[in-house]
Amino acid sequence: MNYERLITFIAVAEKKSFSEAAKKLFVTQPTITSQIKALEEELNTKLFERTTKKVKMTQSASILLKYAKDIIKLSDSAQKEILKIEESTHGELCIGCSLTIGEYILPEFLKTFKDKYPLIQMRVDISNSNKIVSDIKDQLIDVGLIETPIDDPHIMIEPILEDEMCLIAPPNYFSEMEMKISIDQLKNIPLIVREEGSGTRAVVNHYLQQAGIPIDELNIVMELGSTEAIKAVVESGLGVSIISKNAIKKEQKLQLLTAYAMKDISFYRYFYIAFRKEQILSSTTELFIHELRKMANKLELDVSNSLFR
Repeated sequence: MNYERLITFIAVAEKKSFSEAAKKLFVTQPTITSQIKALEEELNTKLFERTTKKVKMTQSASILLKYAKDIIKLSDSAQKEILKIEESTHGELCIGCSLTIGEYILPEFLKTFKDKYPLIQMRVDISNSNKIVSDIKDQLIDVGLIETPIDDPHIMIEPILEDEMCLIAPPNYFSEMEMKISIDQLKNIPLIVREEGSGTRAVVNHYLQQAGIPIDELNIVMELGSTEAIKAVVESGLGVSIISKNAIKKEQKLQLLTAYAMKDISFYRYFYIAFRKEQILSSTTELFIHELRKMANKLELDVSNSLFR
């Protein structure tokens, strides 16, 4: 049944007058008559008995009135709910995230993003940088956050946030006088590293090679597939490792791990946004990247301000 015809029918039934219904709906009386006639033809029944002064509902009209009001109410509710969705940002977003970012950087951002855009349904796959790039190329995810620059003709990357890496060890692993660890010391210390393919491993290898330290000269005793596993092994005293400072904030507060700088070598890197070059980004992906840039700028500003306090 037509929405406008039901609105007209309800107005006539309540006002018991075609002319009063016309005034209420701001239309002409012939329009009211036409709408009622069309509804009667559609239902194959008579709805009103007309007299010179007022109209009287038939039994069919009494039945219809109850249902007409319910239909209008449901229709209005549906429209309001649809408008509410249309006025809000919604959609789906699939993110690929490397382990360090996913475990120590992304959670706080996702909380802020979800509070701001509650209708966006997100899925986050955490894996190493190589797997993320592969998933982007296969269109399994919309956007990736990785820890190492990728040279791939199909992938666009953008630096988003700087990260400092450090040597971590249990408290008192080195003497109190050793605030910086030399390269020669590093060669002889049991070293625990991330697996091949991880962004952290690639960055560490890059800086060590720049410093003229062949990887095979290091005393690598263990390779592990997550930063959490590395921290646990280092805490147990089995060796040292080089990971992001962001990953050990809690352990430093609890005095479970100590961070050390190294002599003549620093480990800095950027975290990167990655997506397909030829792909038209969805509105939710563009929004995610925009909000991530804003967060990164705020973090950098906070760090800069803290240096001048």
